[in-house]
Amino acid sequence: MGLLKFLVVGAAVAYGINYVTKKGPDGKSIIDDLTENGPEWMDRAKKYGELTLEQIAVRTQNFRDNFRDNSRL
Repeated sequence: MGLLKFLVVGAAVAYGINYVTKKGPDGKSIIDDLTENGPEWMDRAKKYGELTLEQIAVRTQNFRDNFRDNSRL
């Protein structure tokens, strides 16, 4: 059973490597796209993360203000 599992996982890994390194119709592989567009995607992800943190901070402050107002009653 262990050998069969090892063979199946190995085949899946080999297929995955073949898939991401295979050239598409435009002559580029998925790995090529990742290396070219990776820095741009990271910058976009950082901006999204910063925006999300700002939104959470505003919601948290609103919740605290509402909680304080309601606790005085």
